[in-house]
Amino acid sequence: MVCSILLPFHDAVDTLEEAVASLQAQTFQDWELILVDDGSKDGGTELAQKFVSNDPRIQLLVQPHSGIVTALNKGLGAARGQFIARMDADDVCDPERLGRQLDYMEKNPEVGLVSCLVEHLGTDSSQQGYAEYVRWINSLTTPDEIYLQRFVESPFAHPSVMFRKELVDQFGGYRDGDFPEDYDLWLRWLQAGVRMAKVSEVLLQWRDLPRRLSRADDRYRLEAFYRLKFQYLSKWLPDDKPIWVWGAGRTTRQRAAWLEELGLHIEGYFDVDPRKVGEPREGLKVLHYKDVPDTSGQIFIIVLAGARGVREKVQNFLSDKGWLEGIDFVFCA
Repeated sequence: MVCSILLPFHDAVDTLEEAVASLQAQTFQDWELILVDDGSKDGGTELAQKFVSNDPRIQLLVQPHSGIVTALNKGLGAARGQFIARMDADDVCDPERLGRQLDYMEKNPEVGLVSCLVEHLGTDSSQQGYAEYVRWINSLTTPDEIYLQRFVESPFAHPSVMFRKELVDQFGGYRDGDFPEDYDLWLRWLQAGVRMAKVSEVLLQWRDLPRRLSRADDRYRLEAFYRLKFQYLSKWLPDDKPIWVWGAGRTTRQRAAWLEELGLHIEGYFDVDPRKVGEPREGLKVLHYKDVPDTSGQIFIIVLAGARGVREKVQNFLSDKGWLEGIDFVFCA
């Protein structure tokens, strides 16, 4: 059994050696490492060539600077392994990472992708958003949890995943566009029925550097995330129930408008603020959250209110009424 590790990089000479060393230190050693140099200008190419010279399991592919999607698909095309593990040039693997994930895949053949818990290498006070995000993704480990929460945010740190290569042939690889390429892949595969899980151990140190694509690339802006997940959400929603939105603030209504652009009709909104209740303008119907029907099955609610702590409160409120997540409501913020 061979595992192919896919590591694209661009101008990462400062961290690449530590990332590769953490792979060479794996307890599972039957792997190949495919380095894809996306037009580096900082000496990373020469450093990668040294790795190739010293370790026959490492190969280097070089391309003009074309972006991460081109690099990822180039690497996938060269991969020989049954399993594909992702890795980034600025992160560090625990020595047990590959072994633990492969063991999980062997014991759970119904799972197509497995990730792990990650450690946030950053300062919580200065990078609070990423720290909160890491705490959230680390709370999702089972296939059901990941599936139900998939429209909140991307449920994985991209460099932490391992998946069966056959999924690429079945459902396609990475796509290029005005959206985050990894989140698109997870949503597309989940929509196709692929089960995903996590090993409940911290097996990756995830650096939050200023040059990280999710901070620097326009495809990772908040609107791009929402428009992408709404594409999949609109195809998944039930077509036999009126659709309501939880949250009636200006920002929430703007995001709901992106859903309506996809042809979805929103019957009305629920909000906790009594000042928003009523029909403040033509076509906008807002009810107080206490007017949510006591009996489930009559409507479907998309929860777009995203303030900290809101999900837990809404979850408790609807669950107390007997509503089921994924059947009667879904979180999208």
